[in-house]
Amino acid sequence: MANVWDAELTVNAHQAAEWITAQFPELAPVKADIIDYGFDNTVVNVNRDWIFRFPRREVAVGLIETEGKLLPLLGCRNLGLQIPVPVFHGKPFSQYRWPFLGYRLVEGMIPSKAQKVNRTDSAPGLAKFLKRLHGTNVTEAKQLGVPDDELERLNVEKRLPVLERNIREVKALKLFHQSENLERYLHRLPQGSLPREPVLVHGDLHFKNIIVNREGVLSGVIDWGDVHIGHRAVDLNLIFSFLDGAGRKVFFEEYGEIDPLELEYARFKAIYTNVVLLLYGYHENQTHTVAEARKSLELALT
Repeated sequence: MANVWDAELTVNAHQAAEWITAQFPELAPVKADIIDYGFDNTVVNVNRDWIFRFPRREVAVGLIETEGKLLPLLGCRNLGLQIPVPVFHGKPFSQYRWPFLGYRLVEGMIPSKAQKVNRTDSAPGLAKFLKRLHGTNVTEAKQLGVPDDELERLNVEKRLPVLERNIREVKALKLFHQSENLERYLHRLPQGSLPREPVLVHGDLHFKNIIVNREGVLSGVIDWGDVHIGHRAVDLNLIFSFLDGAGRKVFFEEYGEIDPLELEYARFKAIYTNVVLLLYGYHENQTHTVAEARKSLELALT
């Protein structure tokens, strides 16, 4: 059976270097290195200063086009953490039929590759960032083409069959020592309607889309392809999947009041996403992803 992350178009380092040189000769000589294959994009480091993202699936094309419009606006505002602002806008051509983007490198490492991760000290920066992001003018964002939550990311009824199937696979493969806790969680899923208070959300916050500095403290947020107008609980999942107990207390003090039901939906999003990432890491032979997904699930279940 095909995986949701399987590529429709692939890009290797040689191709990336050739195509970037053709469209952006000012970057020559181009030294290109593939640093990640995400669900939606192939991520290429260029000359150690730039990151280029090439869509792997057609569904990502519209997302990357929205990024190109929104991120320059957000980059002019003080969100408190680094974000990748597009500088180079690659155009479709005969050998690659989709647009692509180049950004100034966000310094640091994703947590799964970092030497250390300081979850408690990351809490104030995360809270300030999300408070400012969620306070962005929704009308202004919509005018730039930011969509509503067309994927219904917090629709438990819709996503439950996938979660159940993925948990069964995790257990069969013996990927997580707390598989029984995952199964028990299925009996205490959030119920009830969330308040309809749409805000601008990143939409895909997890350990592969955040950056920590040398001290292990959160310093940047990357991969904005899922940005949309939706419920803040989608982003608040990081409270459970990234912060420890002490960090959560600090977060709440800085961010402000959050309804308990919102937090339960945030926990659901954390568990759902990291079960997928655990399977992704296993099938793609990414041991660092498997290890960090396990840690994220351990946190989310507490």
